[in-house]
Amino acid sequence: PVTIALVAATVIAALALAACSSSDSTAPAPAAPSASYEQISAQQAKDLMDTDDSLVILDVRTQQEYDQVHIPGAVLLPLDQVEERAQTVLPNKDQLILVYCRSGNRSKQASELLAAQGYVNVKEFGGINDWPFDVE
Repeated sequence: PVTIALVAATVIAALALAACSSSDSTAPAPAAPSASYEQISAQQAKDLMDTDDSLVILDVRTQQEYDQVHIPGAVLLPLDQVEERAQTVLPNKDQLILVYCRSGNRSKQASELLAAQGYVNVKEFGGINDWPFDVE
């Protein structure tokens, strides 16, 4: 009887210690800074286009949408190709990249993907539906 009580007490003590130490070791680590992009207005994007000849205007819609209408000078890289083709189409990860789509949803997704791939100067400005400036 004493041996069983001693074993039971030892097991309970060991479990209690393990529970205490495991809760400390599984505390969440501080979150690493996530890759990010900046959301800007159409007017801010237009101002940048008018003053910076080295930027890239990135259209992430489909080829068919691009062929119908696009912002002058835009480069097409459909959203479903961003992960696999970004480094080929956009070799300079420090270059200013202005991203748009039709309504703003795909451009946000593409901007997140670009930022996650290490692009550091990505600005998303929504969709061509809200673009009040020249198109072709």
